[in-house]
Amino acid sequence: MEATKCNIPLIIILFSFSISVLAQGRGGRGDGEAVIFGKILSTEKELVDFATVYLKGTNHGGATNHDGMYYLKAPAGDYTLVVSAIGYKTVEKQVNLVGGERVRQNLTISPQAEELDEVVVVSNGVSRLKRSAYNAIAIDTKTLQNSTQNLSQALAQAPGMKLRESGGVGSDMQLMMDGFSGKHIKIFIDGVPQEGVGSSFGLNNIPVNYAERIEVYKGVVPVGFGTDAIGGVINIITKKSPDRWFLDASYSYGSFNTHRSYVNFGQTFENGLTYEINAFQNYSDNDYYVNTPVKDFQTGAINKNKIEHVKRFHDTYHNEAVVAKIGFVNKKWADRLMLGFTYSNMYKDIQTGVRQEVVFGAKYREGYSFMPSLEYRRQDLFTKGLEVSLTANYNNNITHNVDTSTYEYNWRGEMRRLRMPGEQSYQHTRSDNDNWNGTFTTNYRLGGAHLFTFNHVLNDFSRSNRSLLNENSGNDAIAKVTRKNISGLSYRLMPSENWNFSAFGKYYNQFIAGPVATSSAQDKFVRTANSVSAMGYGAAGTYFVIKGLQAKLSYEKAYRLPTNEEMFGDEDLETGDLAIKPENSDNVNVNLSYNEMFGKHTLYVEGGVVYRHTKDYIRRKLVDLSGGKSGAAYENHGKVKTKGYNISVRYGFFHWVSVGGNYTQMDVRDNVRTVGGNTSQESLTYGARMPNLPYRFANSDITFYWRDLWKKGNVLTFTYDNLYMHSFPLYSEALGSESKFVVPSQFSHNLIVSYALQNGRYNLSFECRNFTGEQLYDNFSLQKAGRAFYGKVRVCFGN
Repeated sequence: MEATKCNIPLIIILFSFSISVLAQGRGGRGDGEAVIFGKILSTEKELVDFATVYLKGTNHGGATNHDGMYYLKAPAGDYTLVVSAIGYKTVEKQVNLVGGERVRQNLTISPQAEELDEVVVVSNGVSRLKRSAYNAIAIDTKTLQNSTQNLSQALAQAPGMKLRESGGVGSDMQLMMDGFSGKHIKIFIDGVPQEGVGSSFGLNNIPVNYAERIEVYKGVVPVGFGTDAIGGVINIITKKSPDRWFLDASYSYGSFNTHRSYVNFGQTFENGLTYEINAFQNYSDNDYYVNTPVKDFQTGAINKNKIEHVKRFHDTYHNEAVVAKIGFVNKKWADRLMLGFTYSNMYKDIQTGVRQEVVFGAKYREGYSFMPSLEYRRQDLFTKGLEVSLTANYNNNITHNVDTSTYEYNWRGEMRRLRMPGEQSYQHTRSDNDNWNGTFTTNYRLGGAHLFTFNHVLNDFSRSNRSLLNENSGNDAIAKVTRKNISGLSYRLMPSENWNFSAFGKYYNQFIAGPVATSSAQDKFVRTANSVSAMGYGAAGTYFVIKGLQAKLSYEKAYRLPTNEEMFGDEDLETGDLAIKPENSDNVNVNLSYNEMFGKHTLYVEGGVVYRHTKDYIRRKLVDLSGGKSGAAYENHGKVKTKGYNISVRYGFFHWVSVGGNYTQMDVRDNVRTVGGNTSQESLTYGARMPNLPYRFANSDITFYWRDLWKKGNVLTFTYDNLYMHSFPLYSEALGSESKFVVPSQFSHNLIVSYALQNGRYNLSFECRNFTGEQLYDNFSLQKAGRAFYGKVRVCFGN
């Protein structure tokens, strides 16, 4: 524990020292040199990254970063500044540079009117990160801003993605990506890992307006993220403050007494001072109807053959969050230096356990978290082509699990007194979670063809529990601690626009310590500690076979370290295992895509093949507890093999119509041949599908735009989309009687109508989700909401 504490001030010291040194490193320019910098935007007010910016007739040039910023240094004089980007018209601007001065020059570029041969289709917001050798896409959230969708729902339209929820607003959520789900997929916001942030900042609780775009890296992940993901990475790119004041605010109301609101405002001043404020809240009673067997208090039995139509009565959820940032941009000593503060609060009634027939009527969970953060970025540090990025944050998350009722409930809302208090397990527990996170990333560009990247991530977590049932009780004597270090080094060769190749290596290390029971009554514990380390490696390449036809191939020997929940549980419905081992996997991705424009018609077709061979696969399983109760636990499962493919097609006609769809087939099989030990007996589940995993699903959508309706600048948008999921087994298909339990096939349909006035300043929208009233199920057959209606009002100024 002492070693853990020593790392906490270390992050702060490194930051202070680094910023001081970096600031000094940028001083001392010659009087004959000048600096020109600025932001490149499209006519639609979107940041343009990887645009080429140079002074005509000279060797002074570069490219915009992910924030659309460029930075050039050149001798004093008169020049022509040139900006070019694939799919945009080249812009030239006369500039005068004065020695010793800094000149800010922002430029707006417009899309090509006709020749869009090299443009990746951005129809309906989904585009491909074309220059990347990794299997990556980007979702532009602009077309979704008027909907009531959250970030997880927006992600569901991407190829190979499947959203899995256990209920309504605020319910447990997992994203499935090419056969992997949950903790196999890591979440980042602006490149910063979101480990330990709490459920208030789950993707299903963050409104889509919070993000400018969402990047999805499937399978093999770039070293720059510094993560141990096997399934992939989701990177949320937030909105950045423009040069003038802006405001984006919205409110929505809908079925089940659901309220959502969001406000975002900020500004960047001429002296570089900038601030950003984001605030949002969600509230819902989640009182929709479900079909389920009901416990009879007279007999004490649950007749699973008798299904009743009942209303959820104890599922209220609300959360509130505020994210504030202040700092400086485009200064001599920093391209971006931001100090941030995040506060979030949540309350959640617990209606069911891990199975739907188990119902609670008074159990709940509440918590809050506070997270200060620091972010620093600088391009061309000490020498041209060297970029440095540092981030640090501390998250203090406090959660209360309360289960003190003296009554038992059934789905009819009936009550009967319990012999002992506690619907699941008698408790009022406070968990204090402290999470420190620091990242360091540096990129060095050598010429135009070579890029070196180094990344290191430090994550330090500790949890202490205290029972509040007894006022005199203290914190557990043995804290639960993990410390994770991941380092990565990569090299990218990009000799031309037609192909590039990357190779990388990663080092993983994790320290774990916590209590282990030494008695069958689970009342005596000893502290145990363990440390694991591993080396991973991989490569990725892309090649344009012909104009518009791109091939990608990547391989990685990857490791995923166990998460805090897998090792320590959630102190309520899930139990962890300190002895659980890291997963390791051989991942191969092959992707072929084609995009072309024929006059006003755009076409995009993509196909991908996935292969994974995973050892020590970590899976979540159901466990039976005493008293007919159920819980969940995690375990290593020897070997799992994944093979599959996904196909995506999209067509657009000018600015009037967009239509497309995705189809995914993933075959995730048990690859443990024998039952264990030295026996040669073949396992009954060898070759069977892994349980509780969807393996065939699809989605499609069509959007119509009626522009300049009633007045120039107004747009009416009509969107229809659907989601299909094939039935899948809850338990292994090879285990006899239980194989009959399946999640049924389902096909849901949604409608969205929105009307934007005055170029998007005022917006109204109406949604009907699951308008056919399909019965929707997911994790372990937990039922989701039926038909629902929502309305939304949004205003946007200054964008």
